[in-house]
Amino acid sequence: MKRSRQYTWAPPRLSAWWIPALACVWAVPAAAQQDATGDSAAAATDTGPVRLTLEQAIKAAIDVQPAMIQAQGDRRNASAGERTAFGAFLPTASVSATRNQASANRFNAATNQIVSSGASSKSYSGGVALDLTLFDGPRRFASRRAAGATSDAADAGFTSQRFQVTLQTTQLFYNTLADEELVDVATAQVARATRQFQISVQKLHAGQATRSDSLRARVDLGNARLALLQAQANLATARSNLGRQVGIDRPVRAVLDSTFPEPPDTTALRAEVVRSAPLVMQVEAQARVASAKVVVAQAQYWPTLSATFANGVSGFDAPWTTFNNYVNNWSMKVTLTLPLFDGFTREQAQVNARVARDVADAQAADARRQVDAQLTQQLAALETAHAQIDIARENVASATEDLRVLQERYRVGASTILDILTSQANLTQAETNVVQARFTYLIARAQIETLVGHPL
Repeated sequence: MKRSRQYTWAPPRLSAWWIPALACVWAVPAAAQQDATGDSAAAATDTGPVRLTLEQAIKAAIDVQPAMIQAQGDRRNASAGERTAFGAFLPTASVSATRNQASANRFNAATNQIVSSGASSKSYSGGVALDLTLFDGPRRFASRRAAGATSDAADAGFTSQRFQVTLQTTQLFYNTLADEELVDVATAQVARATRQFQISVQKLHAGQATRSDSLRARVDLGNARLALLQAQANLATARSNLGRQVGIDRPVRAVLDSTFPEPPDTTALRAEVVRSAPLVMQVEAQARVASAKVVVAQAQYWPTLSATFANGVSGFDAPWTTFNNYVNNWSMKVTLTLPLFDGFTREQAQVNARVARDVADAQAADARRQVDAQLTQQLAALETAHAQIDIARENVASATEDLRVLQERYRVGASTILDILTSQANLTQAETNVVQARFTYLIARAQIETLVGHPL
């Protein structure tokens, strides 16, 4: 006769490693929340992040970015070039003064003897000279047009660079805000994973779940903590990059100072962008510069007529004593110069100028097409991102409700831990998609503003 054995099931006791694990996971959300909100004590010290709004960040970046300083230097150089081109129509003037002292002994070439005057001789002279180009063909007029076009190109380049720096700063600013919100998402993920881990342990003690459930929940919690650490590292990097952009040697915390903008009216943007986009204005001005330089090269075949007037005085008495014994010497010279042959240098200059003009014209035409294509791309990205915001928010609501239902079912044993973990992952992804869609929309809007050269 076989004896029957009766087995009684007893829930396994928590091993020692669960206790520090629980202590760790409970501590993580609080620390993460403190860092995400920026209310920690370190943020209030001199080593904490500097708080800046978008407007303040853009203003600071424009003041310190090397590209902006270079663009300002280009404008100053172009202004100096315009002044020089105008000065070519004005006469050049110079003054001179000479004091000459010779030794008492000198050689007389007529007698081949050394003559001594007993004292060293002194002489003084001074003069003024004026030189004016009367005619050089269209050279100076073309040079002045080229200088004016260069100034226009520098102004357009400055405007374009200002919007580029604005876009870069805006992207870094929004990336910082997005990373802050993603830290919040990761913190919420850790909190959900912590609660689910606690529930699985409780059900394991009650004999309503297997040890595999608690192990899977523990793995999910570990992954959530890793995601939080990565999000915090991304936030620290984004704040440091924003600090560098605005010229601050500390991390910068972005502070949103405006409401979420609605999609702009883009009906007239396409016609406007081809006409007034900073990039188009810059390359068109450069094309005008190249065209004017062709005329400058052609002007080398024209004769040059110039006049020079010089007037001078000389004498042996010091000028601060008397001018009575000074001799006046003046001269007037008119020069006509016509280059006949210079080894084909003028021809080479004309070829180079025409090639540069053709390239500049092609670049201007391509820039217009490029701006039109970029506007189409950015408008599509703007509309897509705006639509994604609503879809992502609906997904968050659905994922939240799905997780709630599955958690209730799991409590009564009607669903598995895999269903819970999948639902939690879906909710985390939906929350991440909302953050990404919102800031993708804002960055697409900033890119359109950079393209058209004014706020929408």
